[in-house]
Amino acid sequence: KLALSLVIIGGINWGLIGFFQYDLVAALFGGQSGLVSRIIYALVGISALYAISLFFRDREAERT
Repeated sequence: KLALSLVIIGGINWGLIGFFQYDLVAALFGGQSGLVSRIIYALVGISALYAISLFFRDREAERT
């Protein structure tokens, strides 16, 4: 659930960048080069990589 939440946050942030040229993460946490912003960007990226693995999981195995 944490990975999904971070992927959603990243998607919303990219939507804001694409539509309004506004980086919400950078605005809240000290610019794109700020330490906290970079940590958040890294966590979103790792979460996206983890989310890729969800495509390859057997849905029946998870239900049991």
